[in-house]
Amino acid sequence: MSEHLDATGLLCPLPVLKARKRLMGLSSGNELHVLTDDPAAIVDMPHFCNEAGHELVSSDEQGAAMLWVIRKA
Repeated sequence: MSEHLDATGLLCPLPVLKARKRLMGLSSGNELHVLTDDPAAIVDMPHFCNEAGHELVSSDEQGAAMLWVIRKA
């Protein structure tokens, strides 16, 4: 199962805060796909995953945005 979160237009720390909140509602092993356009997300999203124990499955450029796939721990 996967969920999608469009965090475009949001600046640090909102993309991470919204991702954290959405992940709380998911079961372990489920994925959250997060779309961001905040330049700080390049540092923030991997750091958040590392600190929270979630797996950063992938990060891909989507034009001016980044798509992050996070698997809940």
